[in-house]
Amino acid sequence: MKKICTVIGARPQFIKLSVVSRVLRREFQEVLIHTGQHYDYNMSGVFFQELGIPEPDYNLGISGGSHGQMTGRMLAELENVLQREAPDMLLVFGDTNSTMAAALAAVKLHIPVCHVEAGNRMGSLENPEEVNRIVTDHVSSLCLACTNTALEFLEREGIGERSRLTGDPMYDAFLYYSERVEDQEYMELEDIDGGPVRLPNEFYYMTCHRQENTDTDEKLDQILQAMDALDAPVVYPVHPRNCGRADRLRLEKGYRHPLSVDRPSQLEKGYRNTLLVAPVGYRCSVFLVNRAKKIITDSGGLQREAFFAGRPCVTVFDRAIWPETMVNHCNQLARPNKEDILSKLEAVPFFDFKYRPFGDGHSAEKITEAITNFLA
Repeated sequence: MKKICTVIGARPQFIKLSVVSRVLRREFQEVLIHTGQHYDYNMSGVFFQELGIPEPDYNLGISGGSHGQMTGRMLAELENVLQREAPDMLLVFGDTNSTMAAALAAVKLHIPVCHVEAGNRMGSLENPEEVNRIVTDHVSSLCLACTNTALEFLEREGIGERSRLTGDPMYDAFLYYSERVEDQEYMELEDIDGGPVRLPNEFYYMTCHRQENTDTDEKLDQILQAMDALDAPVVYPVHPRNCGRADRLRLEKGYRHPLSVDRPSQLEKGYRNTLLVAPVGYRCSVFLVNRAKKIITDSGGLQREAFFAGRPCVTVFDRAIWPETMVNHCNQLARPNKEDILSKLEAVPFFDFKYRPFGDGHSAEKITEAITNFLA
């Protein structure tokens, strides 16, 4: 049985792995390497537990530092592991520092690289993930695209002959876990101070973690002011990167928080319409997406999931990450500006459920087939 080394490091990769690994291991020996890029329980461990992902064979524990520092440390450690394992192929997902470091380590050892979610382009090298995507695609032996748009970018860049359209494993995962989440499973969440919070009957769901939106008080405050003006509470799982800023801003506002359970200290905190909760696992996020009125996000993954669920979405970002979702007002770009966000949320979308740009929910089988054919 041929050996595949799969490298992961961040939350979106754990989700894709959960569906791909299940199929891949029917045909191959998989060695799982976790770089440690996302390392705490809420951002990493909970996913392995709740999604049934096999425990990593290696956990390198590499996180923090600048992009260059992190990537350099990963490159050196991954080279050691790949030399020890000598796999027939390396499998990587997405656009993180873990992805690019693994691809560079493998190609220098003459190990073929398979890149899942290849070909996505934003058109700006100012975005570090864009650099990771381009480098990884151009050193990969097999580029597997989620959408026709991504495949067209790969062809335009001269690597179409090693590229295939497989569909999106995030769509596979969303369909699979949507059927397995119980209605009452996540009706109570945990606020960022550790107290219990009841989920309201009607709510919006927001995630906001990108540096572009959270690097100043002004930007994050504008986003939270927009949430404060909505007609139902907003559930906001706060990323560790900006938890300190969000908590300080709500303390400074001094609003009454309506959703806390037996937490008197919370009553003097705000924003008054926004529920700041601890990061949630994937199954809980699927639960929230399927039940939210609308989604506000700066996450490439969550805007796709909103589209999968037929939920209107506003993406607080200046470039289209998934243009396939931006049809008929299903997903709209907004600036980190209160009035712009609220204006976009007022638009009435139309979801054509015959339009399926992300495949048929069987990308894991197509990814495994593409690898099998390549290694035959």
